[in-house]
Amino acid sequence: MRATLLQEHDRSGKPVMWAATRSGGDILAVRRSYAPQARTLADLDRVLLLSGGLVTALSCVLGIVAAAGAGRRIAASADTAQRIADGDLTNRVRPRGKDEIARLGAAVNTMADALSARLEAERRVTADIAHELRTPVAGLVTAVGLLPPGRPTELVRGGVDALRNLVEDVLEVARLDVPGVERAQREAVLLSELARQSVARTGVDVHLRVHRDAEVSTDPRRVERILANLITNARRHGAPPVAVDIDGTVIRVRDHGSGFPAELLAQGPQRFRTGARERGGGTGLGLTIVDGQARVLGARVRYENPPDGGAQATLDLTPDHGNEQRDR
Repeated sequence: MRATLLQEHDRSGKPVMWAATRSGGDILAVRRSYAPQARTLADLDRVLLLSGGLVTALSCVLGIVAAAGAGRRIAASADTAQRIADGDLTNRVRPRGKDEIARLGAAVNTMADALSARLEAERRVTADIAHELRTPVAGLVTAVGLLPPGRPTELVRGGVDALRNLVEDVLEVARLDVPGVERAQREAVLLSELARQSVARTGVDVHLRVHRDAEVSTDPRRVERILANLITNARRHGAPPVAVDIDGTVIRVRDHGSGFPAELLAQGPQRFRTGARERGGGTGLGLTIVDGQARVLGARVRYENPPDGGAQATLDLTPDHGNEQRDR
């Protein structure tokens, strides 16, 4: 029979190893210091602990670096997708590598290419149809002028005028859809005078209030087009009184009707899509043209329903907005 025993501390305070065995009728015991082995084990524990800590720290650093790189790539893909959703169909992701993130970027590019091709096809079809309609509409306008005076002639003339305006609106939307085709011809104008001219040309009873006037560098024709569409939309789909307020470089057009529909506030104007305000008629092109002309000017248009009722459209001609649009 043999036995061993590790005594952690003897009288000297050091570890001791005992070993004993039976030899005949006697028991033979050996005592030996275990201090060298204990020091060796302690040194090994320290080395293992230090190595484990260094490996863990290095793994964490490498993991953070890898995660940060992946996060930046995902964020870049998400930003590009958001810009594409906002209408900038020229933006593309630059995929690197062959991992899942690169596949995601390639998928975003494929989606943008398909969307761009589809929109371009729709734009061309719309523009072609409008161009083809121009000639017969011009013929109708001429023919109406030859009809004898009377109520039937007035009804026909009203329908022909509406058709002609629709064709011109469709052509304008098609031009605004193509980046770089429409360019602003800027000049310095006093905003209050420009607003008064726009209101007078609409023929709508509007309350024009100037809280603070400003001189802006803009394209007067495009600003007049925006204001005319906003005022016409307020008169047609809202309720009086219609008010135009000028506060510096900001113009607000407000009516007191039922307000903008929820889908317009959430998604913005959609062509050929009408909402609750437009159930009596409308094509959705008026506000689409407003947004398109604002993009050309580098301006910003916001739509909201004030708490006390009605609908309000705000045109902001602050120059910084033009810089934001160009940066995009």
